[in-house]
Amino acid sequence: MNGLTSTSLPRPRTVLRLPEAPSIAVGHAQAAIASPDGEVRLVDLAKAAAALRERPAMLVHAPVTLRRLGLENLPALDLLELFAFVRPARFCLPTPRGLARSLGLPVPADLESEAGMLPEIAGALLAELGDETDLKPHQLRRRRAIASAMAAGGWRWGPAVMEALDGVLRPEELDRVHPTSARAQSALSVWEDLPDWAEHAPEPPPGHIGVDPAEARQRLAQLLGEGAEARPQQADYASAAAAAFAPREREGEPNFVLAEAGTGVGKTLGYIAPASLWAEKNDGTVWISTFTRNLQHQIDGELDRLYPDPAIKTLKAVVRKGRENYLCLLNLEEAVRGLPSRPQDIVALGLMARFGETTRDGDLVGGDFPGWLSDLVGRNRSLGLADRRGECVYSACPHYHRCYIERSIRRARRADIVIANHALVMIQAAIGPEERSLPSRYVFDEGHHLFDAADGTFASHLSGMETGELRRWILGTEGGRGRSRARGLKRRIEDLLAGDEPATQALEEALVAAAALPGEGWHQRLAEKPKGPTEAFLAKVRQQVYARDPDATNPYSLETDVLPMVEGLAEAGAALTRALGHLELPLKTLMARLSARLDEEAEGLDTATRLRIEAMIRALKRRGTMETAGWRAMLEGLGSPCPPQYVEWFGVERVDGRDLDIGMYRHWLDPMLPFAETVASPAQGILVTSATLTDGSGDVEADWRAAEARSGASHLPMPAIRARVPSPFDYANQTRLFVVTDVRKDDLAIVASAYRELILAAGGGALGLFTAIQRLREVYRRLAPALEREGLQLLAQHVDPLDTATLVDIFRAEENASLLGTDAVRDGVDVPGRSLRLVVFDRVPWARPNILHRARRKAMGGKDYDDRLVRLRLKQAFGRLIRRADDHGVFVLLDPMMPSRLKGAFPEGVEFKRVGLAEAVAETRAFLNRPL
Repeated sequence: MNGLTSTSLPRPRTVLRLPEAPSIAVGHAQAAIASPDGEVRLVDLAKAAAALRERPAMLVHAPVTLRRLGLENLPALDLLELFAFVRPARFCLPTPRGLARSLGLPVPADLESEAGMLPEIAGALLAELGDETDLKPHQLRRRRAIASAMAAGGWRWGPAVMEALDGVLRPEELDRVHPTSARAQSALSVWEDLPDWAEHAPEPPPGHIGVDPAEARQRLAQLLGEGAEARPQQADYASAAAAAFAPREREGEPNFVLAEAGTGVGKTLGYIAPASLWAEKNDGTVWISTFTRNLQHQIDGELDRLYPDPAIKTLKAVVRKGRENYLCLLNLEEAVRGLPSRPQDIVALGLMARFGETTRDGDLVGGDFPGWLSDLVGRNRSLGLADRRGECVYSACPHYHRCYIERSIRRARRADIVIANHALVMIQAAIGPEERSLPSRYVFDEGHHLFDAADGTFASHLSGMETGELRRWILGTEGGRGRSRARGLKRRIEDLLAGDEPATQALEEALVAAAALPGEGWHQRLAEKPKGPTEAFLAKVRQQVYARDPDATNPYSLETDVLPMVEGLAEAGAALTRALGHLELPLKTLMARLSARLDEEAEGLDTATRLRIEAMIRALKRRGTMETAGWRAMLEGLGSPCPPQYVEWFGVERVDGRDLDIGMYRHWLDPMLPFAETVASPAQGILVTSATLTDGSGDVEADWRAAEARSGASHLPMPAIRARVPSPFDYANQTRLFVVTDVRKDDLAIVASAYRELILAAGGGALGLFTAIQRLREVYRRLAPALEREGLQLLAQHVDPLDTATLVDIFRAEENASLLGTDAVRDGVDVPGRSLRLVVFDRVPWARPNILHRARRKAMGGKDYDDRLVRLRLKQAFGRLIRRADDHGVFVLLDPMMPSRLKGAFPEGVEFKRVGLAEAVAETRAFLNRPL
């Protein structure tokens, strides 16, 4: 086989019979097909599509393969399915090269060798099934039972897997293991093997002993170990961060530290040092909050230095997310019980069962669940098995004492370090924690995202999707359609109300009032015949948006001001206000009756019931007090100017020209006001840190004041403690910065050509950043075939059917691959080394000039506010380029209109060069290919 690079010698393995099928690897312009006897040929995409229609083939990631071939779903032998069965809850890159690496096989270097390598990969995985040394008898039985059920259900890998497990599926057994049989359902009942978690007494409040800066430095040295490279900036940072862990002097005045740490300082270990010391000294918990899941896992990895023993780390450090991120065992059970009516789900549920019995914590979003698995089995039978609609019944669930999320909550109560996210921290501060008390010490990493996180958390959206979700939460699935698990409020709460006539009456009133909310099919009815007061209101909103938005042909979001309103909208708003009041009152009554039960039966309630009642009160508060009350406040103000602390508008959210959501939106003009009130003021100490807290305007004091405003510090009585530790990198020698002056940014053919030449000059390793999805897709369409002809792989967000984290993982692993993306990619990329050596921005990333930005711009500095946002975005993007001391990279902006006043976004000493494309290409090639 040609084109192989070996990472290690393959180990000997038992020879097993593989399915008689061709193997196929598909690129952007051509494909390689390997026959069962090993002959490999290159063909165009049309011939590859025809071959795949004729017979199922062995391939990797069917959704990507079929999309490139322009095909709908076709049967195939997807090696990722086999990997997910053999190595559940383990990640590999969803490519032939990624599978080869994970198995220690030679890594294919081109399409032909990829196609030829697939049978070898299949053989290696099947041979692994024969190694049973690390499995207990019940695990062996469960694995064989799941494989048997999947094979009987038509899984194309089933016969080979059964042979590898020494289990031959005889014809007379088919009926007994068919997906509709009780035996098949029993095989997938992996929840039976999970251990119970144990309840513990409430933890006492933490102490108030501070952390001395010298102690923080000493702890950092211990974490780094002997012989570590001297990094004085990191020690200075740890010393400054210790101020957030001093005892508070006055109520409502937390020790608030703003610490900007340049890239390469090592801020993660820098704040772990004082945080871990404070937790140990005070028997307390420090919550470390991030914006991206990539950083969550990076922090989790760094904690291995603090807790090298995995058993101790399990007790001391916990990753916490919202309930919607975890596999719900009751959802899994009810999906399995539904197999008789949906036998086609057996493969998906079999793979999810394998994950469920092996996973560390059940996290479906960034944990040990491989993101590509949901692409293979479908979102409904993977991510859809999480509790995404607030359906949890808590202690009434038969799996309550095995529940992944309940186990995580209890571990977090006793941990030293909890790694969470900004949204979870803010939500639990607003509605009450599941951990019994709010944390007193926070570290907000990626602090430049606090403003945006607060903006989303404290906003009110009176939209079709939000009101429809509330209807489902109250009424459950209607009309006999959908999952039986989508139960309504009555089934979740009625046993808690037994004997309480006022509460039971309030529940019935809430069920009746919920009918005023939009039901299934509301999108279609708005333009024809709205049903009920909510749909009538939304129909008028839609009419006003389409009548007033100057760009009504935009395939994405449309919006318009609330005033003046079209005829009939005020009356529709008044009717909806009354309907929401009829719903809010009984929900409040339910809260009050449940609270009364906690008080009246305090001595007799068992712990599980008490916790369940508390959870229902929190859920009702969020729905009945915060959500519906917020909507009513918006509606009651219709016809009058918006209160000065808010910004309101009507909007239609569209995807590729189709209406996705419609509604009235209210955001805080400054969302850091509610953040300061609900999160910061009650805390004892807060550290907000990032490499990009300040924007580099040239006025240091103005920069810090802006950082304080965007972090909430300016709304507290005591001033923030400021600290800045510069990057240790030599940016003047390690980077080059070019602003290209002769590329028309409105001509996407020219933009694509510029990307092509720059990426070829760099030999790949490029991150292309775009300000609009349409621009990204058009450039990708023109760029991908050209790069493939040069042997360079191109990945793209919003094009490849892979989640962003998986795309970044592939980009990181493939040194010569390139990745196109938008802001989510810019913020989630941490790629040291040559895999990222070129960043190309398609144009200056000005803020989208929408109604919300218009209001904030007017209130927060006008043009200076615009410039500040752009400098922060450029600074964050430039920071992706150099991640370690031996990195080198080039940053290119394809916008001749880039103002010189924005150059403060870049590190001091980096030359700001305006050049033509040809010169940028030549200098990029010379700089990145020079001997180091």
